[in-house]
Amino acid sequence: MSIEGTISLVGEEQNGIKLLGFLGGIVILAITCFIDDYKGLAPLKKLAGQLIAAIIVVYSGVRIENLNLPFFNEIWLNYTFSIIITLGWIVGITNAINLIDGLDGLSSGIGIISCLSLLIIFSLNDSPIVAIIAVTALAGALLGFLPFNFNPAKTFIGDTGSNFLGYSLAVISILGVAKTYTAIVIVAPLIVLGLPIFDTLWAIIRRTIGGKSIKAIVQPDKKHLHHRLMAKGYTQKQAVLILYAISATLGMSAVILLDSGIWKALSFLIMVIAVVAIGYKNVFKLKEEEKND
Repeated sequence: MSIEGTISLVGEEQNGIKLLGFLGGIVILAITCFIDDYKGLAPLKKLAGQLIAAIIVVYSGVRIENLNLPFFNEIWLNYTFSIIITLGWIVGITNAINLIDGLDGLSSGIGIISCLSLLIIFSLNDSPIVAIIAVTALAGALLGFLPFNFNPAKTFIGDTGSNFLGYSLAVISILGVAKTYTAIVIVAPLIVLGLPIFDTLWAIIRRTIGGKSIKAIVQPDKKHLHHRLMAKGYTQKQAVLILYAISATLGMSAVILLDSGIWKALSFLIMVIAVVAIGYKNVFKLKEEEKND
């Protein structure tokens, strides 16, 4: 057998082990979240289940091995720190999607947009076929589910579904860039998942400051992005569609970033922000005129 053939077999075996780890983590997460949906679990017990699922994935060989961001030199991570970063990413994105799941169709719709964005990025980057197949399968499943989950919902995703979705996006994004050392590709998943990441980070800061304690982080509130939009007078459907648009804009920015560079991506973002600002100002004026009439 040739050296190329041996390398190919080794690569296929490694992908198989990673896939088994991915599926093993799904089983642990499903059991944990089913118990949470059925009986309710303390936040720390639920976090423990998420962490065990992430550990199984990391043990199978799925790891973030380097940090390579625009304008910075490539940083290779030692084994221990690599594991910590990977566990943080998987658990963090799992909870980010879970936290944003506050309106009918919101998490599943954002999941579809994220999957399609990652699929384009993986295709442009010649990423491993296992990542492309996985993200395509997830997008297809969500496309079939969304019509029943959109407002007014006939089927609900629950904690089991939202945790599975966040976990899957986190692991697939690592698989898609695992062997890539281009700065733009490493940062692309951060941009694609920017909306749930921002919402989660802001929730952590808000709850910590408001509760004056780290324990306050696990206390739910009604101040997420979707709650704030509805407080402004938008309906559930309008709030969901607005957040879809933001997620799609971030996904398109990540694709432009990969294909054309950071300056064109920034230009696109600035243009979208300007158009939205002008449109919002005009809508606000029309509402004021309607009130005065």
